Amino acid sequence: MSGDLPEYYFRVRENGALVFRVDTENRQRRIEMDQIAVINIRNGEIKPHGDRSLSDRDVEVIRSWMAERQTVLAERDIDDILRAVDHLNLTTQWAQSRATDEQLDLVTDPLLLAMHDLRNVLVRRKADRLMKTEPKETP
Repeated sequence: MSGDLPEYYFRVRENGALVFRVDTENRQRRIEMDQIAVINIRNGEIKPHGDRSLSDRDVEVIRSWMAERQTVLAERDIDDILRAVDHLNLTTQWAQSRATDEQLDLVTDPLLLAMHDLRNVLVRRKADRLMKTEPKETP
């Protein structure tokens, strides 16, 4: 088992992770995890834990993990949005075919406000993108 373990372990948390060095080469043959850093994905900050100093290898592995993690999170964001589109379609079908008047009374206003807000943001952002791609007129 010890041959399969990675050299580093990242315990994911809200804005990043705690970084541990994994050690299986000890007398008791137990897995020991020594925290070496705290990282923040949002601002790219890497803070050594306690009075530790990180080696170049530590920093390289951490930065690589951060880049991979940012890619995973971006992919999840898109997947979540596409799931929301599916859910909106299912909600439309439910409202049309199965919802009772009482159920519709509970959800109509919150749904309309959320959809109105979303529509405003999407239209404004699309207009901004179109304005960037249109050629400038010269007098």
